[in-house]
Amino acid sequence: MNDARAIPEHARNAWYVDDRCTNCDVARQLAPELIAETGGRSAIVRQPRDAAEERLLHAAAFACPTRSIRHPSRRLAPELDPFPMRLDDTDVLLCGHNSQHTAGANSYLLRRPGGTQMMVDTPRWSEPLAARYEALGPVTDVLLTHRDHVAHGRRYADRFGARLWIHEGDLDAVPDADRVLRGTRSAEIADGVYAHPLPGHTRGSVLYVADERYCFSGDSFYWSRTTGDIEVADSVTWYSIEELAASLARTAVGLRFEWLLPGHGDRTHLPAAEMAERVRRLAERTRELRPRPVDFTAVRW
Repeated sequence: MNDARAIPEHARNAWYVDDRCTNCDVARQLAPELIAETGGRSAIVRQPRDAAEERLLHAAAFACPTRSIRHPSRRLAPELDPFPMRLDDTDVLLCGHNSQHTAGANSYLLRRPGGTQMMVDTPRWSEPLAARYEALGPVTDVLLTHRDHVAHGRRYADRFGARLWIHEGDLDAVPDADRVLRGTRSAEIADGVYAHPLPGHTRGSVLYVADERYCFSGDSFYWSRTTGDIEVADSVTWYSIEELAASLARTAVGLRFEWLLPGHGDRTHLPAAEMAERVRRLAERTRELRPRPVDFTAVRW
């Protein structure tokens, strides 16, 4: 490997995480048995035992926004890139190639009837990546969940000839959006796809729910591997925890989905009735929270 960065002594012939790691959690989501948080950053806690685990580390390496997951003798060859990666037996693909400009947020492709796709938030910008995503079918819409994830939205939308969506509460972050969601009423923006404004994390945060099956929650809530439940990240609720509580109370009634697909934090799949009950309880818990100083380093997804 032609790289001026020093290889740690313990990783002379092994996978390791270099010192560029920003502790974004992306790699831990993809290879939780192999990568864990140690000392405020990700670290390889066990080397792969077979080809399947080796593939998990390649996925983590291609997703990592800082390209911090390395092996001294193994190049990240394009043919080993698994993205976009289908999530089980779903109509959703994980884009991978997370961007430093969105704090390493996940982005998704949602397959629609007729072979078209919607992109929810965006990966890092790359023309070859855009071509790879588009090869699966035309992308008609780029749905931004909130202002923190707008970084590459306009560029991908223009490349695809797609409509770029944002809520008016975050419109100043992408004033040239093609479609602007307004107010707090839910709206059907495509057949079977609903936008649920959820001010709280930011003034213009939105949930996108498709087919009563998939919920793209942005940074509004996520699945915590620490608590084994749906949680809000109150330490990074930029706009208002009280508004988030009110939004959840308003939206939880009638919200139905099976897959929770956040920007940060773990993804999970549960029966719709169980998800509904967990969201209801989340709304109750959030109502008890009070504003606190914002501290991104305090988040434990």
